[in-house]
Amino acid sequence: MGEDHHIIPVWFFVGLLLVTYGVLIMGSGIVQFSDPPPTVLSELHAPVWWGAVLILIGGVYVYFFWPKKS
Repeated sequence: MGEDHHIIPVWFFVGLLLVTYGVLIMGSGIVQFSDPPPTVLSELHAPVWWGAVLILIGGVYVYFFWPKKS
């Protein structure tokens, strides 16, 4: 009866998903460095930048919503 239940915020899992997607997108962008696709503005390497942004935003969410023992 004395069990404490801790609620994990959904934003923590959102942060984990953003970090995961960021790593996958950045990984695909790094692979494309050696053989870029024949598209307009491919020299900007958007997947690398977008992956880095997702990792940063996801890291902020994970940091601020990390489940705390209370």
